[in-house]
Amino acid sequence: MREGSDDPAGALRIVDPHHHFWDLERNVHPWLCDPEPIPFRYGDYGSLRRSYGPDEYRRDAAGFEVVGTVHCEAEWDPADPLGETRWLEEVSARHGLPSACIAQAWLDREDVAEVLAGQAASPLVRGIRHKPRAAASSSDAPRGEPGSMDDPLWRRGYGLLARHGLSFDLQTPWWHLDAAAQLARDVPETQIILNHTGLPFDRSPEGLAAWRGALAQLAACPNVALKISGLGRPGLPWTVEANGPVIRDAIAIFGVDRCMFASNYPVDRLCGSFRDIFAGFAAAIADRSETDRARLFRDNARRIYRL
Repeated sequence: MREGSDDPAGALRIVDPHHHFWDLERNVHPWLCDPEPIPFRYGDYGSLRRSYGPDEYRRDAAGFEVVGTVHCEAEWDPADPLGETRWLEEVSARHGLPSACIAQAWLDREDVAEVLAGQAASPLVRGIRHKPRAAASSSDAPRGEPGSMDDPLWRRGYGLLARHGLSFDLQTPWWHLDAAAQLARDVPETQIILNHTGLPFDRSPEGLAAWRGALAQLAACPNVALKISGLGRPGLPWTVEANGPVIRDAIAIFGVDRCMFASNYPVDRLCGSFRDIFAGFAAAIADRSETDRARLFRDNARRIYRL
């Protein structure tokens, strides 16, 4: 933020720790390429079914000084989990983005050790994301399901991350954060980064209270950080009025040293422009010190993702 600026987003310098690129003419992402769409939390995502790369990202981020980015795996063809990393190395060498990446690995597959070794060999890779099995609602969220964070096979793969110094990006709804907290306690040497603010879908008072309680349970684990992103809701615009309280609650629960703001672009283009989102982040923390703002917009991402 520019000193003395009346614009809460003026001259923001950003490290964006969660975005995606894809080239659908060259590469296969089943959710974007298959004829039948998948169920998606933002509803219709047809507008995402076109290539999106550094040039498009820079156009979306115009007006902001993006000084680094972290690409998060974009559900590339699971038959070739190393292919996305090789492609991103080419993209980064050509365009200067991304600065680092979170790669794909299926933790409950038989080839997980080989895949993790291959991913760790890339200078871009900082960690892994594999979405564990999740229930559709808080009323039906049993523990111990195959493919979940309790699954011994899944955990065996997860246990290999520390061998390679890899972190773990976790995307799961808040009603599975009890299992995430157990995982964090059981494997304290692995850094977990919870994606998309723990997915607070239900904005009713009861829903937000349950989300806050689940988030606090996970925040008690010192090896967990939080990406504040993915706050859109189907059919509604991204506004600071709607999302500001969620942002401030998340920071209060995790602390300013373990939170970072992220775009989730181009996915969150479905609910707001890049400027809407980052100006909203800035407005939500307008009363914070310059040091706190630097941590949330840049410094924490640099540290946690070793940029």
